[in-house]
Formats: sequence, structure tokens, C-alpha cells
Amino acid sequence: MEIEISTPALLFPAISLLLLAYTNRFLTTGQLIRSISRQAKENTNQDLSGQIQNLKKRLELTKWMQFFGVVSILMCTVSMFALFLGFHTIGKNVFGVSLIIMCLSLLLSLWEVYISSNALNLELKDLFNKCK
Repeated sequence: MEIEISTPALLFPAISLLLLAYTNRFLTTGQLIRSISRQAKENTNQDLSGQIQNLKKRLELTKWMQFFGVVSILMCTVSMFALFLGFHTIGKNVFGVSLIIMCLSLLLSLWEVYISSNALNLELKDLFNKCK
């Protein structure tokens, strides 16, 4: 199967939007960490260890999501350059690797969303118990 130089370019808008979403998740996690830090300083007897562990894991996952997203777009660029120079086999192979790396980034994103939703469910459970 032959691919044209425009084929890897099709991923650029998707990857850009994905990286923007990852950055927003990173900023939100940062805000949550700052908020919990303030809570810990104001109320020293509150147990926040579970939330802290959750946020550490989410931050680590977001870092790797962003890393693999950037590597994927870099590989798409290399693929386009190889196709431009006429190295079609190399261009196709690099593009294939780029797709695999993007899938890895998406799987990490899915994992992070799962962890995030579990944390929110715990907060809702605590809120529900306080409101009884």
C-alpha cells in the first residue's frame, strides 16, 4: 500500500487538539494539587493521603500522555519528510510507529480518566454521607 505525504498530515489537527486536552488536564490537576495543599495547611487533622496518591498518579499519567503525544506528532513529521524525500518504505514504517505511539498515548489518557472518575465518585460518596 502506498501512502502520500498528506496521509500523516491528517493526524496533525487531531494530535494538536489532543495535546490541548492533555494540557488542560495537566492544568486542572495542578489546580487540584494547589487546592489540596491549601486544605492541608488549614486543616492539619484531615486525611488527604488517598487524594494525594491519586493526584500523583494522575500527574504521572498526564506527563506520559503528553510525552507520547509529542513523540507521535514528531514521528508524523519525520514520516512526511521521508515521504517527501522519496523514502516511501521508511515513511510508511515511521508513520505506523507514530500510530502505535498515539494509541499508547490514548490508552494512558483512558487510564487517567478512569482514575479521575473514581476519585470524583469517592468525593461524591463523602458528600452524600455528610448530607444524610
